[in-house]
Amino acid sequence: MRRPNILLTGTPGVGKTTLGKELAARVEATYVNVGDLAKEGELYEGFDEEYECPILDEDRVIDELEDKMNEGGVIVDYHGCDFFPERWFHIVFVLRTENSFLYDRLESRGYKGKKLQDNIQCEIFQTIYEEAMSSYKEEIVHQLPSNTPEDLERNLDQIIQWIEQWMKDNN
Repeated sequence: MRRPNILLTGTPGVGKTTLGKELAARVEATYVNVGDLAKEGELYEGFDEEYECPILDEDRVIDELEDKMNEGGVIVDYHGCDFFPERWFHIVFVLRTENSFLYDRLESRGYKGKKLQDNIQCEIFQTIYEEAMSSYKEEIVHQLPSNTPEDLERNLDQIIQWIEQWMKDNN
C-alpha cells in the first residue's frame, strides 16, 4: 500500500518536531528529524562560527534519505526545504508561530543575539514559506498555525484526514 511523504518545515521553534513525532505515532509513519540524522551520521561540511552551529552537507543528507523516501510513508522535519528533491513530497506543511510565542521558545533553547533575531525575522518575513512556495508546486504547500496545544491538535486532525484521503485516492 502506497503511503505519502510529508515535509514539515518552518523556522526553528515553530513545533515541527512535536507535530512530526506525534503524527508519525498516530499514523504509523517513519519520522525523520534531519538535524538528528545529520548529527548521528556526522553529515556536516563545516561549522558556522557566527551562528555557532554545524553546516549541513545537503548532498549527503539526500543520499542518506533516498531509499527511505522511495518507500513512502515518511515524515521529514527540517527548518529548510529548498534542497530536497521536489519528487520526494506529496505535501508540504509550513508551520507558522506568532513572534511572541516564538521568541520565548527560542530563548528557552538558548538562542540569543544575532541567531535569535535572525530567526524571528525569518518568521516575520515568511522566509521558509516563500522558500517552500518556490521549491514545490503551490498546490501542495500549506501553512498551519502553531501557537497553542489546540493548534497542535487541529493540525494533527487536519493532516491525518489528508493522509487518509490521499491513501484512498492513491491505492
